[in-house]
Amino acid sequence: MPICQTPQRRPYVSRTASFASGADSPVLVLEECLAEIGQREVEVGAFTTIDAAKARASAAASAARWRADKPLSVIDGMPVGVKDMIDTADMVTGMGSPLFDGYRPLFDAASVQGLREAGAVIVGKTVTTEFASSHPRGTRNPWDLRRTPGGSSSGSAAAVGCGMLCGGLGTQVVGSILRPSGFCGAYGFKPSVGGINRGGSLDYLSQSVTGTIAASLADAWAMARVIADRVGGDPGYPGLIGPLTLPPSRRPVRLALLRTAGWPTLAAPARASLEAAVDRLRSVGVAVLTPEDNLALATVEEATADALEVTMGINAYEWRWPLGSFVARDGSVLSASALERHARSHTMTQAEYATLLTRRDRARTTYAELSEQVDAVISVTAPGAAPVGLETTGNPIFVVPGSMLGAPGVSLPLLDDGGLPLGLQVLGFPQKDTKMLAVAGWIEEALR
Repeated sequence: MPICQTPQRRPYVSRTASFASGADSPVLVLEECLAEIGQREVEVGAFTTIDAAKARASAAASAARWRADKPLSVIDGMPVGVKDMIDTADMVTGMGSPLFDGYRPLFDAASVQGLREAGAVIVGKTVTTEFASSHPRGTRNPWDLRRTPGGSSSGSAAAVGCGMLCGGLGTQVVGSILRPSGFCGAYGFKPSVGGINRGGSLDYLSQSVTGTIAASLADAWAMARVIADRVGGDPGYPGLIGPLTLPPSRRPVRLALLRTAGWPTLAAPARASLEAAVDRLRSVGVAVLTPEDNLALATVEEATADALEVTMGINAYEWRWPLGSFVARDGSVLSASALERHARSHTMTQAEYATLLTRRDRARTTYAELSEQVDAVISVTAPGAAPVGLETTGNPIFVVPGSMLGAPGVSLPLLDDGGLPLGLQVLGFPQKDTKMLAVAGWIEEALR
């Protein structure tokens, strides 16, 4: 059963207009978050570390800057969490593994540096699955404690989804931002590959990204954008660009409905919720294309039908390091899934890996051709509500195509499955994140 009451998100950017007058303040927002943590955290288990004293000092400093009309950014004072895969100089980074119990990095990761320079209040570290992969670490879904919150950004999604935080950092290589956001009723933003500097995060896979989970679309964008503004993107990429606040909404002319290989698994209530959203968009004059309507979309469907297989193969090979070093250090503390991935990596050849990269490149070329015909792509974030049981993080079949394609995406908490949250996934095209956010903002307005 849902705990206490229906979880409520806690948006931040929309409250900042009252900070200069003192009618509201970062201190009040933080105390609301800490009160929610006190009420829910024992049952949800979203955090590995909380530093309330340091957070209170940071919030007080932020409040003084807002009163002086000198905030460091639009997220100055925002209470946030950092996924426990991402280094923090002042907190343990456990990476979801006993192998890193007590590990204290010397420096902040790039994304954490960006948050601190922007004035964000880092409340604590949020639970990740083991090495941001498939082995869960016990966090529960705040909507129903019997269910998974998703993963691998489990703690950030759960904490944001019930108002313990306004925002959190996540990472995604398969579906680790968008799927848990959808399960927990939060907003997730996965930038284009290369959009945010991943330095200082144990996150070396070629299609992985750092992104945000937040209480509103404006919060998710602002967090990501201020980080990129301060520390840039991955080396060799221009990084996330655009306005520092949410781009103005933009009405799409044509959207594409990407059914994916998961379409036969979509639960009936979830399908009805998606179809109602599509009907609403069509009723206000937006064309929503299906593969039967559009050859380019049908070609993308075909090119991404094996997205999970291709992605898992690429990931396995790219995990040769550091997983091989972890096994050498102490394989006895690693999960069965980590050991299986390690074993698989050593059965693969460079030629097999190169073939998988070629298949991915071909899919990305096909997707680029679709960009000339539609403004964005829509889908769901999972086959239905979060599954019962904490031994899985849910099926990534609907979100892995966007990851393989390197595309930016958001999860909007607009759908449901039997009263439990499910995300509407909006995908854009690589390095066109601002356009995608503008379309997603319009979709949210239309469907609200």
